[in-house]
Amino acid sequence: MSITLPSTTTRSGRGISLRAHLRRVAEAAVTPLELSDVLDVFHPLRRGADLRARIVEVRPETHQSATIVLQPGRDWTGHVPGQYARVGVDVDGVRLWRTYSLTHGPRADRRISITVKAIPDGVVSNHLVHHARAGQMIQLDQAQGEFVLPQPIPGKLLLVTAGSGITPVIGMLRNLFSRAERPKTDIVLLHSALSRAEVIFGSELRQYDAAGWLRLVEMHTDVHGMLDVDDLDEIVPDLAERTAYACGPAGLLDALQEHYDGRGLTLTTERFRPATVVAGEGGTVTFAGGTVVEADGATPILDAAESAGVLMPSGCRMGICMGCVVPLKEGAVRDLRNGALTVAVPGETGPGGVRIQTCISAAAGACHIDH
Repeated sequence: MSITLPSTTTRSGRGISLRAHLRRVAEAAVTPLELSDVLDVFHPLRRGADLRARIVEVRPETHQSATIVLQPGRDWTGHVPGQYARVGVDVDGVRLWRTYSLTHGPRADRRISITVKAIPDGVVSNHLVHHARAGQMIQLDQAQGEFVLPQPIPGKLLLVTAGSGITPVIGMLRNLFSRAERPKTDIVLLHSALSRAEVIFGSELRQYDAAGWLRLVEMHTDVHGMLDVDDLDEIVPDLAERTAYACGPAGLLDALQEHYDGRGLTLTTERFRPATVVAGEGGTVTFAGGTVVEADGATPILDAAESAGVLMPSGCRMGICMGCVVPLKEGAVRDLRNGALTVAVPGETGPGGVRIQTCISAAAGACHIDH
């Protein structure tokens, strides 16, 4: 028995056809740009776009730190308190990626925040603290990280932080203390800073202490000297009974880890790494298979790779089709069309690296390409 199918010219079909037609007209109108390029200007936070965030507020915390409140794109999937996000910031024509802990508590408006401490010679940190303004756009990656509290919340916690190491912990505390039924957890927060005035979130932490929600122990270097981990058992007599977390400079974390290992205790730490990539003109390009190619600053990485016998994905070779996109895992490349730099730093730009187009990108220093 044969069956005659109904006509496809339904109301829905005409709607789909009309949308497709309007899109083709729009794409023709903006050529040689892509339609998404135009949408990025007027609706950069839409679903399906590269994940970005708009700076809503820059709120000083100390004279060298600030909280950056962000409105993330619609594809932001949220986070667990204690996690971090990587942000890409354009500074003087160079896109640089850095990692910052998420410091906000629950928000009905879906906004998120990072808190940044300006460090000497820190290009991104100084830009965000001293020059970023509301309305500016930055790139954003989804939240990552394992520095999170276990569930259920332990009965006793010890949180050891120093300097900007307080940033992942403040997110944990804000989340705990915002609950309708606050967990009855005995929390000790030991925080070290250069001085009382340098304690990020100092007023808030002292309010928590005054309310009896935690016991705050402040160590100020200008008064007490550097924190000596040998004093830890005296400061926290029930050390062995507490689930412990620490975040701060590498030297402090190393000393704490040795202290805990020597007692057979468990310590969860979060370490931040400084960016060390220096951009230049040309350099060695290391590919996933181990092949190393010397490339000058004017030759597309795709061409340099193929000349060395490295099989690479490719397409139009004009920067349009995106057929040559691969991850830059480490190093810097320069866009041959406009000179813009893209930098990837291990520990900062995420395990997946930064996606680049090899047909229009040249090496700007030693770099590692996955393909």
